[in-house]
Amino acid sequence: MTFQTQSMALTVPRGSSSLEAYIHSVTSINMLGAEEEYELAKRLQETGDLQAAKQLIMSHLRFVVHVAKGYLGYGLPQADLIQEGNIGLMKAVKRFDPDVGVRLVSFAVHWIKAEIHEYVLKNWRIVKVATTKAQRKLFFNIRKAKTRLGWFSDEEVTMVAENLGVSKADVTEMESRMAAQDPAFDLTNDQDDEHDFAPVHYLEDHSSDLATQVEQDNWESNSQARLLSAIKTLDERSQHILQARWLDEDNKTTLQELAATYQVSAERIRQLEKNAMNKLKACMEI
Repeated sequence: MTFQTQSMALTVPRGSSSLEAYIHSVTSINMLGAEEEYELAKRLQETGDLQAAKQLIMSHLRFVVHVAKGYLGYGLPQADLIQEGNIGLMKAVKRFDPDVGVRLVSFAVHWIKAEIHEYVLKNWRIVKVATTKAQRKLFFNIRKAKTRLGWFSDEEVTMVAENLGVSKADVTEMESRMAAQDPAFDLTNDQDDEHDFAPVHYLEDHSSDLATQVEQDNWESNSQARLLSAIKTLDERSQHILQARWLDEDNKTTLQELAATYQVSAERIRQLEKNAMNKLKACMEI
């Protein structure tokens, strides 16, 4: 049996009014009875009936909304939380075995939470705060353990560490990570350009600076024009030597070849070349 969860993806609207309409519509879908759920799951398992899969998914969308509401405290869009939960639900339906003896809702809750957890960890902060198994466990339980504002006391750190089976150092580090704030990319309205700094100051892309590019182009054009003007002040032989030795990119001429052309020694050609270069340098510095 092949069942592609992506083919049954459900798009959750992002607007507040549209989201409310979505939630109202999914909560109005009737839940399945145990016998009907078993029959649909068996059809999906044995024949790959996507219509049966759709009925199983649609009847449990209200449960995804309920689970997603428990993660609103992380400041992420509710629509995105529900969307990720729906993906987890579809994965659960694909893997559900009705002969095990549990209802789909009990089996699906783990898949729904797993997808939402992954989304929260990736999007809660710019810098990932939880990577190891112990850190993930702490991330989603440390808020529940707080009974007051402020930092954990030593007794509370010990209690959380024992309850979750992690070290006290892990608890302290995660509490510190969760209390930290990501800096704003740009300065806020009440900050001063001269005294305050933001990441935008360190990420400036000079390659896209139009003023710098125009200045560079103008400098190159001006230098090229001055070089051509300086070359015209040389005699015809010196011009030819420089052209053959430095300006012909495809086939540069050797000293010996030029010596044969002008019937002089290679040393004489070298001297003429050096004198011509000195004259160009003097003209370019004026």
